[in-house]
Amino acid sequence: MRRPKKPGSLRARLTRALLAAVLLIAGLQAAVTYRTARQDTEELFDAQMQRVALSLTGNLTADTRSGPLVDAPAAQDMIIQIWRADGLMLYRSPTRRLLPPQAVIGFSEVRVAGQNYRVYALQTPTQIVQVAQQTVARREMAGQFALRAVLPVALLAPALMLIVWWVVGHALAPVERVRRQVAARRADDLAPLPTAGLPAELLPLLHEMNGLLTRLAAAWDALSHFTSDAAHELRSPLAALRLQTQGLQRAPDEAARRLAIERLLGGIDRATRLVEQLLALARQEGAGRAAPPVALDLRELARAAVADAAAAAERAAIALSLDAPAPAPVQGHHEALAILLRNLLDNALRYTPQCGQVRASVRASGPGACLTVEDSGPGIAPADRQRVLDRFYRAPGAPGHGSGLGLAIVKAVAAQHRAQLTLDASPQLGGLRVTVAFYAATEALPPK
Repeated sequence: MRRPKKPGSLRARLTRALLAAVLLIAGLQAAVTYRTARQDTEELFDAQMQRVALSLTGNLTADTRSGPLVDAPAAQDMIIQIWRADGLMLYRSPTRRLLPPQAVIGFSEVRVAGQNYRVYALQTPTQIVQVAQQTVARREMAGQFALRAVLPVALLAPALMLIVWWVVGHALAPVERVRRQVAARRADDLAPLPTAGLPAELLPLLHEMNGLLTRLAAAWDALSHFTSDAAHELRSPLAALRLQTQGLQRAPDEAARRLAIERLLGGIDRATRLVEQLLALARQEGAGRAAPPVALDLRELARAAVADAAAAAERAAIALSLDAPAPAPVQGHHEALAILLRNLLDNALRYTPQCGQVRASVRASGPGACLTVEDSGPGIAPADRQRVLDRFYRAPGAPGHGSGLGLAIVKAVAAQHRAQLTLDASPQLGGLRVTVAFYAATEALPPK
């Protein structure tokens, strides 16, 4: 079985890349410096030969006895000969090697005694001056000069590599610091990571991580609230279901049994609704920025919600209507807004007496939209209008068996969409009027 490949280190990868670049640049620089130094040295030698030839253009007598001829390497490295125009040698350097008298004027290459020479010949009206330098000696000296020029590059390359290694480590130190901070965190510590002193390249990553931590904290809080709320609120419905089941077991006749079954089914429905609302509240409070908002038409959402609630309104003999003459564009989440509309209509139908009215209206308002749901029920006293938005709070004297979560869910969805939620009295129907104003729409939907 093949072992999974270990992830590579960013520091090691960056260090290797930079060191390879340093070696490549240093090698190229050394090669260019070496070649340039050799060329410059060759040109310097040619210039020296020219100067020597020019310095020997004076009149000389026909005397070639310039001392004993030797074969020492120093004497063979450079050969100087001066010829008269008629071919008589006027001067020769003390070496046994002799250049050919038929010289090419200027620079040329000749071979003497098995050795290559670089020759410069200068002709005057009375004589020819030949200056020759051994090619091997020239190249050896040029190579030595070139190596001396390359030596600083070779010495500085290791120092530059050490500097690169230190700079990479110093530049990546903030990443290691953030890693230590995350590693030292407890499992329940979801506080944002500090961003002070971090380079600009790391800030976007830290901001996204902090956003994720914020969403995780919201989800954790929602889960904690859901757990505590479920443990607290389901105790009573479950106890009631147990009592109703015991009553069904003790029913003396068929009529009593049918009544007990109806009460049991009603208790199951209430417990089911309570669980559904607890789950909906937990999802909305923990949603945060789970998904980006999209362009929606609030009028179409309201039409769908009213259509779903029409059957319940008909059973309760309540007139349910919708006033939405034009599209109302908003930016939001489809499921969350559907839950908001469903809870507003359900709350209005629950507290409206028979033959009453529930009216929903949707209007485009500036860059956003405004949703209003009002009823002809008893309404809510001004002192309780803010408290009914809290979870499990029911206004004193409220009819029915509500859980006190409907308006809390509406509040959570409105907060998720940064909408303004207002509760007041309906001037036309006399009951409660709930207004949700959305201000974040940026795209207008085409009319249908």
